Amino acid sequence: MFTDAQRTVLERQAIELPSWAFGNSGTRFKVFTTPGTPRNPFEKVDDAATVHRYTQLAPSVALHIPWDKVDDFQALKSHAEERGVRLGTINSNTFQDETYKFGSLTHVDKKVRQQAIDHHFECIDIMNQTGSQDLKIWLADGSNYPGQVNLRARQDRLLESLQVIYDRLEAHQRLVLEYKFFEPAFYHTDVPDWGTAYVQVMALGEQAVVCLDTGHHAPGTNIEFIVAQLLRLGRLGSFDFNSRFYADDDLIVGAADPFQLFRIIFEVYRNGGLDEGSTVAFMLDQCHNIEDKIPGQIRSVLNVQEMTAKVLLVDMPALDQAEKSGDVLGANNILMDAFNTDVRPALADWRESRDLPREPFDAYRSSGELEQIAKDRVGGQQMGWGA
Repeated sequence: MFTDAQRTVLERQAIELPSWAFGNSGTRFKVFTTPGTPRNPFEKVDDAATVHRYTQLAPSVALHIPWDKVDDFQALKSHAEERGVRLGTINSNTFQDETYKFGSLTHVDKKVRQQAIDHHFECIDIMNQTGSQDLKIWLADGSNYPGQVNLRARQDRLLESLQVIYDRLEAHQRLVLEYKFFEPAFYHTDVPDWGTAYVQVMALGEQAVVCLDTGHHAPGTNIEFIVAQLLRLGRLGSFDFNSRFYADDDLIVGAADPFQLFRIIFEVYRNGGLDEGSTVAFMLDQCHNIEDKIPGQIRSVLNVQEMTAKVLLVDMPALDQAEKSGDVLGANNILMDAFNTDVRPALADWRESRDLPREPFDAYRSSGELEQIAKDRVGGQQMGWGA
């Protein structure tokens, strides 16, 4: 089913895993525990490496600071490499310290802003130890009531703070600014949409780009248009893939709307985001609140792979001709033909040719490894998101 060129795209696909997906997580109501949950960042890396071992799709794992702080990051880096993965994006945290109740990088108090800046300096220092390229910043900064804050002044302070952080980066590093339209702030958020993120990173410089989290938009938003626009502008740095039914649900990728996932990846493909040398990074951002974590991550990366394979089957010359001739139904039918094609048998054959399990999800579930780590990881404090 796949041409050599399509196989090449599949072979170089890389989806970074979030370390926090392997820890306990939940909602504001309850965080449930799961047997076998990692008790330290080294065990998180072990679990991420397991996903990669079964799929060959996830060669790196992102860290979150301070959740993943260790005494020796060189040791953590070596631990990852010994298990066939590497340490990836460093994510900052400016939403759990009491000081940040009314903001961090946008706070009216310069001392609070400096505390948040210093935290990002620490993250950059960690990047220099781990070899990470990206510093990802998601801000919870915002307000709950009209009149609570000066909206414009906060944008000015945000740019000022980001510029100081940006200036600390090494030449090969990037500042990746992530937006989210609401939560935990409810009236306004300081980086609520792609336009605000774009304006801020454009003011910073070439090493600043935008992160698009698929769950961070208002219902009904045409996310694939945003993808096309940011690629057109050269500022789409990375994705946080997840799925949602209502808000920022962080569910299994593709669980709620597989066709939306297809449309998003199609725009990535059409606009060069899957080309060799592309700087667009794929990452998951998920919280497995009630399901097992390792199989949850395996399921998600396989869903991204499956939709990528479907996208590669789109007859691009025929689609281009249909679009130019105004053949509305014909153009749509070309997309739908690719989306409705069952690529799972072909992917299974392709995996088998690479000495991988035909069905990695089933292979892991029947391996006994999940039960084994539950027996091995008894005692100690399970890791979570620190809320």
